[in-house]
Amino acid sequence: MARKTIRVSDQSGAEIPEGKGATVRITFADARKGVRELDLTDTEAERLGGRAVARRGRRPKSARA
Repeated sequence: MARKTIRVSDQSGAEIPEGKGATVRITFADARKGVRELDLTDTEAERLGGRAVARRGRRPKSARA
């Protein structure tokens, strides 16, 4: 029997379509509190704001100078 996973927004309760949405990871300065994760829709995640973080790893050959 096949199973389908349905993701639901932690903020609004709306269903997140396949291939859409975001996972927001919150890390506390006090490491004893651990890490929290929220599943959000694209619009909810963009509304939160924040700053863009550069992607990690090597740049592709075509983008190198």
